[in-house]
Amino acid sequence: MENFKMNRRQVLVTGAAGSAAALLPNVSLAATTWDMPSAYGAGNFISKAYVAFGEDVSARTNGELVITLHPGGSLYSGGDILRAVREGQVPVGGRFLGAHSQQVPMLGLDTIPFLATTREQSRKLYDVSKEAVSAALADMGLKLLFAPVWPPQGLFSKKEVNTVADMNGVKFRAYDASTTRLAELMGAVPTQTEASEIAQAFSTGVAESMIASGAIGTWQKIWDYADYYYEVNAWLPKSGVIVNADAWDGLDSATQAAVTEAAAAAEAAVWDEMEVQNDGYKATMAENGMTIASPSAELQAGLDEIGAKMTDEWIEAAGDAGAAVIEAYRAS
Repeated sequence: MENFKMNRRQVLVTGAAGSAAALLPNVSLAATTWDMPSAYGAGNFISKAYVAFGEDVSARTNGELVITLHPGGSLYSGGDILRAVREGQVPVGGRFLGAHSQQVPMLGLDTIPFLATTREQSRKLYDVSKEAVSAALADMGLKLLFAPVWPPQGLFSKKEVNTVADMNGVKFRAYDASTTRLAELMGAVPTQTEASEIAQAFSTGVAESMIASGAIGTWQKIWDYADYYYEVNAWLPKSGVIVNADAWDGLDSATQAAVTEAAAAAEAAVWDEMEVQNDGYKATMAENGMTIASPSAELQAGLDEIGAKMTDEWIEAAGDAGAAVIEAYRAS
């Protein structure tokens, strides 16, 4: 177990190599192999967590279950991953669940802006909502294995932003219902862009601003296109690792236990490392010429007002189950 802890940390800090990384070097001839698509590049913070998870699964099952990561949208694009897992085209996938909140509002909980803006708040929200989110996924024939957390989401911009009014007419990268609505309430123009397409969108003028983490900004070398990063800490989203329910039921109980234990270990590692990683991303962006700044009081006040409105809208969409989650979070 100590060797795994060391390897997991090495993966989280130094990254994974290859465009399709088999997550175990020693594969049993009788091994069950699961392909795992992800939209994020191999060196991305979340991809490293996926790799660590797969390595641990392989170790705990003595090579009887092998998970092969296909990062960067190489097997399925981000928008197709949940469908592919649900339909059994692949048994497992890593997907940002908030992107599907229009179909299932509960999945958009942790993309409500300015509701949970710190690691501690985000963890509370995750803990009180996990049962409801898992139930929503179960209704889709899916099981949530674990949910690695992204660093806080900041505001990237080509120009200086001092108030919400400065976002009026700005082309804003959106990727789900929440970011689309946020753009609208800021007066910006939402442009749908997957994570792997950010650099192209900014370089061609399709996008001029976005809410994203330093992990995404560093991965896409956003300093080539944007000059400012404001630490508005809009939310700390999670990219769930989901498995097809039939594929899960096809595993024996010992393998299910091993996967569950590996999932818990990988999730804990990401939550532990996230803030350290975030400091590194901000340092890298600053070293490459970006201005890293706290939002002005006026900008933050305007964003908080938008967040309160979007919280109310989400509760209305999610119904009684959503209201219960928010009530439990605020009481925690």
